[in-house]
Amino acid sequence: MKRLLDLAARPLLFRLDPERAHGLSIAALKSGVRLSDPPPVSRKLSLTLAGLDFPNPLGVAAGYDKNAEVPDALLKLGFGFAECGTITPRPQAGNPKPRIFRLAEDEAVINRLGFNNEGHQSALARLLARAPQGGVVGVNIGANRDSADRMADYEEGVRLFAGVASYLTINISSPNTAGLRALQDRESLAELLERVMRARNAQAAGLDTGTPVFLKIAPDLSDEAMADISAEVLDKRVDGLIVSNTTLARAGLKSAAAHETGGLSGAPLFERSTIVLARMRKLIGPWLPIIGVGGVRSAETALEKMRAGADLVQLYTGMIYQGPGLAARILRGLDTYAEREGLSSIAEIRDSRVEEWAARRLD
Repeated sequence: MKRLLDLAARPLLFRLDPERAHGLSIAALKSGVRLSDPPPVSRKLSLTLAGLDFPNPLGVAAGYDKNAEVPDALLKLGFGFAECGTITPRPQAGNPKPRIFRLAEDEAVINRLGFNNEGHQSALARLLARAPQGGVVGVNIGANRDSADRMADYEEGVRLFAGVASYLTINISSPNTAGLRALQDRESLAELLERVMRARNAQAAGLDTGTPVFLKIAPDLSDEAMADISAEVLDKRVDGLIVSNTTLARAGLKSAAAHETGGLSGAPLFERSTIVLARMRKLIGPWLPIIGVGGVRSAETALEKMRAGADLVQLYTGMIYQGPGLAARILRGLDTYAEREGLSSIAEIRDSRVEEWAARRLD
């Protein structure tokens, strides 16, 4: 029944401007209305990673809950973790509208939002208020577009959120803030990670343990750039990677809005992001955690991310096309697969196809 409601709601929501529809979905979650039945808890899906206990490996990617308004409502849908943001020190409006475009024929979205958010203090107040409820809630940190020192913005975010976030994500891979991806260049990345990890370690002195720091990278990287990033991540002892953000690639799209500028997410991103995931897994080795993002829209796509090297997976665009019940359907599918294959943990499949994925051509 819930699946039928998801499908019935889609045509109504798709008549609305995408940004308006997104706002309504946030409002619905804030209202407390139960949008989906959560799946049963399965021990086969639980895992501990970077010192955090995840009830399952499926999370909500940054970009959905930009201002930390509904992390607990998302966890109630069945997600094992939720990532808020991207959050910048000062509030900013983002890029001019329209700035979100549905590509329905491709089951994709192009956005050029530009880190629109209410700023650090608004998100911090909400996260402090919900902290006693527990659950794994990450904070995705960004820089203001007009900042005189973008690296200082990331340091400020680390200092502010280290005591309240389950983990922190350093987002330097959005294509919608001019010049931001240049921070992935090795010299800049080395300085940024040095400053960020120093800030995290300073904050850890007052905590039981240091808040894990993940670096979120783009899918539009050369092999040389991937090698440079992996070297700096290992050298600076970053706690993990998120692979990947949206892409500037447009190959094979059918929808009329394919010409719009911005980052592409959804089904067409799956292959590119999974290839980059597998190559980064080979570069950094087996021990560093990786969260796989891009085109996850079913149990099989989630499983394939894990086979390519992901410990955890995230989704966002898939929910736009398949509704809030998608998380529960994916988790039931993962549990069924683990039971059928006789696995004690879904984590046992990780890396089983990493070589195959890493060898695929990256167009």
